[in-house]
Amino acid sequence: MEDNHIIELYWHRNENAISESDAKYGAYCRSIADNILRSHEDTEECVNNTWYRAWNTMPPDRPSRLAAFFGRITRNLAIDRYRSDRAKRHGGGQTAVCLDELGECIGEEQAIEDRLALREVLGVFLRELPKKQRDMFLFRYWYMMPVSEIAERYGISEAAAKMTLGRVRKKLKDRLESEGIGV
Repeated sequence: MEDNHIIELYWHRNENAISESDAKYGAYCRSIADNILRSHEDTEECVNNTWYRAWNTMPPDRPSRLAAFFGRITRNLAIDRYRSDRAKRHGGGQTAVCLDELGECIGEEQAIEDRLALREVLGVFLRELPKKQRDMFLFRYWYMMPVSEIAERYGISEAAAKMTLGRVRKKLKDRLESEGIGV
């Protein structure tokens, strides 16, 4: 089913919107949540909450890119769940490592003005990167994919993947500092 038809189902409060969303984007959202949570049960709960949040958001929202809309909701829910679980267990894991790595470049907490500037600079920065570096960066820091999986995907060693990601983070940090968005 086309995205605009799925959106119309949400707008008309047709419950088929959820089943159609899951049929078209369920695997995508599960992949995002599972890379962060690493738990089948938590992933399923997160994806179900994605459809619930979409139901409560449309209307009034009418997303221009449904995949990005669902992906963003899923990612935010999964990170919130991860942080909540981590606070309870004080555990570590892949997500903590990714967030720590990226935190070295962009900082942890920022004023709203800095977050808006960061979003703009990051968007331009990513568009300027060569495709392979951009994709590796997104796999690691958006999808929270382990370095070993990124290395396997590109047929390179883990050390080479880590080095590439480290160089991209360094470039990002330098760019942010040059734009006046410091850590």
